[in-house]
Amino acid sequence: MFKVYQLENGIRLVVNKVSGVYSVAIGLFVGAGSANETPEENGISHFIEHTTFKGTTTRSSLDIVKEIERIGADINAYTTRSETCYYVKSTAEHAEKSLEILADMYKNSVYDDEELKKEQGVVIQEIDMYDDVAEDLCLDVVMGAYYGDNGYGQTILGKKKNVKRFSHDEVMAYRNKYYTTDNLVVSICGGIDFDKAYELTNKYLGDIKKSTRHATPAINLQNLSQSLAVNKKINQTHIAFGFDGLSSSDENCLLLNTAVNILGGGASSRLFQTIREKMGLCYSVYAYYTAFKSSGMIAVYAGIEKGKTDDYINAVLAEIDKFKAEKITEEEFLCAKELMKSSLIFSKESVLGQMQYMGKRLLHFGKIDTFKKRLDKVNKITKDAVNGLIDGFFDVNTMSKAIVGDNVKPL
Repeated sequence: MFKVYQLENGIRLVVNKVSGVYSVAIGLFVGAGSANETPEENGISHFIEHTTFKGTTTRSSLDIVKEIERIGADINAYTTRSETCYYVKSTAEHAEKSLEILADMYKNSVYDDEELKKEQGVVIQEIDMYDDVAEDLCLDVVMGAYYGDNGYGQTILGKKKNVKRFSHDEVMAYRNKYYTTDNLVVSICGGIDFDKAYELTNKYLGDIKKSTRHATPAINLQNLSQSLAVNKKINQTHIAFGFDGLSSSDENCLLLNTAVNILGGGASSRLFQTIREKMGLCYSVYAYYTAFKSSGMIAVYAGIEKGKTDDYINAVLAEIDKFKAEKITEEEFLCAKELMKSSLIFSKESVLGQMQYMGKRLLHFGKIDTFKKRLDKVNKITKDAVNGLIDGFFDVNTMSKAIVGDNVKPL
C-alpha cells in the first residue's frame, strides 16, 4: 500500500509502507536528464549527479561517505535520458539520518570550482571507458541515428569538450532551471510509517522555496532513419538497428514489449536461437525496447566476426520478415507472459525496486499503478492482441542503422 502527498512548496512524496521488512530505500528524483539538455549542455545532468557528492556547506565528500558507512547504509545515484536520482538504502532505524544526508546534498552542495575541475577528469575517464566498450558505443550511436543530435539522441555522459568547460556558474544555472520543487519527487519504501515519512520529508525538504521548472528545449521524437558509422581498431564488428516503438504511456506498450522479448529478449528468443545457435554468426545478439514518456525505440543488436557483416544482416532481416509473417506461437506467448509476471513479482519484493518504480512513475506521469493493477494488465494480454500489433512494427525500410568496427562505412 502506498500514499502520495504534496508539500506546501510543491515537492511530491510517495510512501510505500512494507510490513515485515527492516530496511528503507529513499530516493530523490529530479526531472533532468540528457534529453533536457541543449547540445551545448550535453552531459551536465550527469556531471551534476557526480559533483553533488563533492561536498556541502557543512560536509566534505569524505564526511558524506563516512556518515553513510557509519550507519551501514549504501548511497548512490544515476542519470538517465529522463531523470537523475539520488538514493540511499539503510536499515529502518537510520531512515532519518539517510534522508537528512540526501537533503543536505540536494540543498547545500557547493560545487567548488577546484572539485569540479578534478571531477571533469573522472567523467572524461568514464566517457573513455564506455567508448572502449564497443557494444555500449554502438547502442548510443543507434540512438543518435534514430533521434538525431538532440534530446534522446544525445549520450548521457555528454561530450568531452562540454565536460571540460562546465563551471560552478553553469552548474548552478542548470540546477536553477530543473532542480525545482515542482520537478522533484521523494520516494520512500520499506519499514517506515506513513506519518513518519511525511514528517521527515517536510522537516528536511519543506524549507525549500517553491519554484517552477523551465520548459525543455524542443526535441525530435521521430525516427530519422539515419545510418551512422564509427571506426575503431577492434576485433569485432558491432551492428544495431533502430525501429519505431511506442511511448511508455501508450496502452499497447505491454503488447509491444511482449513481441520484442519473443523476438530477441532471451536465450529462447528467435534471434538467439537462429543467429547464434543455428548459424553460429555471433556470440551476442538481442533485441530490446526503450520506452520514454513521449516516444519509443526498438533496438536489435549483435557483435559479429569481421567479414560476416553481410551474412548477419541478411540473416537478421530474414528472421524479422519471418517473425512478421508467422507471428508468435502459444508457447512463446505463455513464456514471455510468465517472464513479465515474475519480473513484476521480483521487483515487488525489493524495497529498492519499488522505490524506483514509484519515484519514476510519479515524476513523469503524476500517478502510480498498484501492483494488482500492473499484474492485471499483464494477465489480460492475449496472443491475438500481440500478433495483431506486430504488422505495424519492425519496418526494415525505415529503420535507423549503426555500425562500429575497423574500417567500416555506413550501412
